[in-house]
Amino acid sequence: MARMTAAALEALLLEKLEGVGFSAAAAKALARQSVLSEALGQPHLGVGHIFDYSDAVKAGRIDGRAVPQVSRPAPAVLLVDGAGGLPQTGFDMALKDLTAAARKLGLAMFLSKNAFTCGALGTFALDLAEAGLLALAATNGPPLLAGSGAKQAVYCTNPMAFAAPQAEGPPLLIDQSSSATAFVNVRAAAARGEEIPAGWAIDAEGRPTRDPQAAMEGALLAFGGARGANIALMVEVLAAGLSGANWSLDAPSILEGDACCATGLFVLAIDPAPAAPGFTARLGAQLKRLAGAYGVHIPGLAKGKHRETAAHRGLEVDDALLARVKALAAG
Repeated sequence: MARMTAAALEALLLEKLEGVGFSAAAAKALARQSVLSEALGQPHLGVGHIFDYSDAVKAGRIDGRAVPQVSRPAPAVLLVDGAGGLPQTGFDMALKDLTAAARKLGLAMFLSKNAFTCGALGTFALDLAEAGLLALAATNGPPLLAGSGAKQAVYCTNPMAFAAPQAEGPPLLIDQSSSATAFVNVRAAAARGEEIPAGWAIDAEGRPTRDPQAAMEGALLAFGGARGANIALMVEVLAAGLSGANWSLDAPSILEGDACCATGLFVLAIDPAPAAPGFTARLGAQLKRLAGAYGVHIPGLAKGKHRETAAHRGLEVDDALLARVKALAAG
């Protein structure tokens, strides 16, 4: 394992992403998110995810030099047309205005359409929580998940993220998919030649399977059966319905072809101050009570500790993965 500072890793990714065809703004947004994911202890959405983006920009599924168009159809709404590029770029462009609007109006909504998939959804919510706001985020992508009663994929894994600041300690951060597991976990099991747990997926005929290859040719299953599938549908409405983006059923693959999936991203920012003065202190006290007296696992605390350790000791990156990054070149 190689150990690098966050700044050094981000600089390396920035250089390589620009080299494969991303604009400076897009490369910066993607590099920042990737390093943050590594710092939070999510390497499958960090450096390892870079290659999905580099392959996509070379194949034309991402326009690496797209300039997102930001509009304001209502005082509390920022709508971004990603122009076939990255949603991370549009979000970074709109973040300052989104935060200001939420503080002025009490809440504000960010919507993105016509862009590639957004990577680690929790990072969007975390950016707002670190600015003192509550955040709810949702996104869709190409179909991977069977709907309730369906035998084929109709939704993406359709994750939802929620973040809230507390007075002391890292923000509460919930980031989970509507599927029983993330697609990257199935793909990783296939690469290792390992079976997947029962209840994760069905094959192309709609039969339960533990074969990861058959699962990738079939569909993932929702967590909690119909309840998880309902969450996936709710995410679909927020991310694709409100933004005007592709529904998952209409979205091209993110791994094949030369067409952008053109899916959606929804982020709601809420200022707690007008209705709940002292919110962060009150939440912090409640989280401590839940964890201390009742043994409740508080999502986000482990990620916060991982990030703090990374800030002091640097980030560990697999040597082979780092070598692949350094070998990236224009295609």
